Amino acid sequence: MKAIHIQNPGRNSSLVIDEAPTPKPASNDILVKVKATALNRADLLQRSGNYPVPEGASEILGLEMSGVVEQVGAEVTKWQSGDRVFGLLAGGGYAEYCTIHKDMAMEIPESLSFEEAAAIPETFLTAFQTLDWLGELQEKETVLIHAAGSGVGTSAIQLAHHLYDAKIIGTAGKQHKLNTAQKLGANFAYNYKEQNYAEEIINDIGTDSVNLIVDFIGKPYWHKNMEILAMDGRVVYLSFLGGHKVEEISLVPILRKRLSIMGSTLRNRSEAYKKKLTQDFASQTLTLFEDGKLQPVIDSTFDWSDTEKAHQHMQNNKNTGKIVLTGM
Repeated sequence: MKAIHIQNPGRNSSLVIDEAPTPKPASNDILVKVKATALNRADLLQRSGNYPVPEGASEILGLEMSGVVEQVGAEVTKWQSGDRVFGLLAGGGYAEYCTIHKDMAMEIPESLSFEEAAAIPETFLTAFQTLDWLGELQEKETVLIHAAGSGVGTSAIQLAHHLYDAKIIGTAGKQHKLNTAQKLGANFAYNYKEQNYAEEIINDIGTDSVNLIVDFIGKPYWHKNMEILAMDGRVVYLSFLGGHKVEEISLVPILRKRLSIMGSTLRNRSEAYKKKLTQDFASQTLTLFEDGKLQPVIDSTFDWSDTEKAHQHMQNNKNTGKIVLTGM
């Protein structure tokens, strides 16, 4: 098969389409002819040498895919050749073929295209894990979602709205991203470049008013986050795009408000964890995708021969929602 390979990993890395061995499905795996995949910031980190591939995972980039079942393993009965599937990968999506465990594949709703299905797994599963499994968001609670225009941000807004009827606050640095957040269900949206979101939240909602914060930024937001969290509030960190070293931290708010501070990645979770997460997610959301209540937000679609351009688009933070690759 053909796949995208990283040449010279590091600051000067480049991507090239070249030959690679076609993966063989184990007894509980399925072999999928990939129709589309999507970009994640982990791809940029991996090619720069800053995201080691988990043990046993494919060295090929790509953490999600959609496609058609080509072959099934000896123990697989739930799938057959020709089925349309999508799912989360530990690697291997930037290729003509990939394998996935039978319990991590999901059936593509009839109303969705391959491009739309490929834009779902990583961001929606990450958002679902953050809101439900880790953040334990409850109905009618208030959630603050930073980077509201990102793939995970747009997914989290939709899930918070449709699964929990939450009061939703979003932050972003560009007006079109804030507009998208509000269109998807955010009740309040603040431009962090022009507004102090903590002051705005206190003015609009009240002090100690946020039950859950989803944060990708880190350092610049720590003190503001502590200021607005409610009693028994939770923060889940998914990245530290703004830095990870915070000066003059006071631990008092953590004790006084009984706060829970968590961090999570998804790629290096165990296969058993990701199977259970996938099945829980599918049971609660696939009908909502079929009905159009949930929808992946696609910023742009590139042929996989233009993956360098797609990566640069993400590196420059120009995307609102997902960037999809097709043409494998």
